[in-house]
Amino acid sequence: MVKAPIQTSRHRPKLAELISDDIKRWIAAESLGQGDRLPNEKALMELYGSAKGTVREALKILEVEGLITLKTGPKGGAVINQPGMEPASRMLRNFLHFQQLDGKQVYQLRKLLEVELAASVVGKLTENDFQQLEANISACSCCGGEEDHRRQRFLELGFHQLLARACPNPLLAFMCQFLNDMLRDLVIIKKAYVPERRQFDRANHDYHRQLVAAYRAEDSQHVRQIMADHMADAESHMSALEAEMTKQMLISNESPNLQSHRSKLHDLLTENASF
Repeated sequence: MVKAPIQTSRHRPKLAELISDDIKRWIAAESLGQGDRLPNEKALMELYGSAKGTVREALKILEVEGLITLKTGPKGGAVINQPGMEPASRMLRNFLHFQQLDGKQVYQLRKLLEVELAASVVGKLTENDFQQLEANISACSCCGGEEDHRRQRFLELGFHQLLARACPNPLLAFMCQFLNDMLRDLVIIKKAYVPERRQFDRANHDYHRQLVAAYRAEDSQHVRQIMADHMADAESHMSALEAEMTKQMLISNESPNLQSHRSKLHDLLTENASF
């Protein structure tokens, strides 16, 4: 490792942040992986000419980011982890929730990326993958009730997460899983599983069954077409759901007097229309 240069900027980073960034570059340059160890605190202090507190702060930054685990004891120290996608996905979703994101914006990307991901896993699915996909389809048969419909929405997204886990392109896999997580959040926030929409359920099941059949046949062109149709159909259902939920929210927020006036106005217009 080399000492991290002190950079000047409008918001000057702390020394601990510079050290943590340099350690990350060193991990990548040395191709270190799960279970490998970083130099101990004393060695890092000497390397960076920094106090113990600064080095510990740098290591804590890496731990919070999920890149290392700090262990105590005689055999303790900083052990490298392979970070999962969830912490990064959660932070990005938290940022986007304040941007008033809606389903249309999510599908603007999803319609492109899901098709590419679907094609990328043709010929790469194992028999275990097929069993999980088919089990997911079988589980998507709700008997009624709000909790069942909520679970069904999650299972339908879970089908796409299974495909993403088989994707050989880690960036494409991350983006698609992230978009699916965004949709999952929107389902919870907007209660998009209420009211019941059997037509949406049937369409999702049908597209998923078609996809599994096309994957077994290793028909890449057919997979692309099915997924493109599936995404277009899902977007239309999502738009209808959001419009319906918005309408219900507007009605529920009206005062009783305003609702009464609306009803009287409707009666008057109906009355006048009869002449």
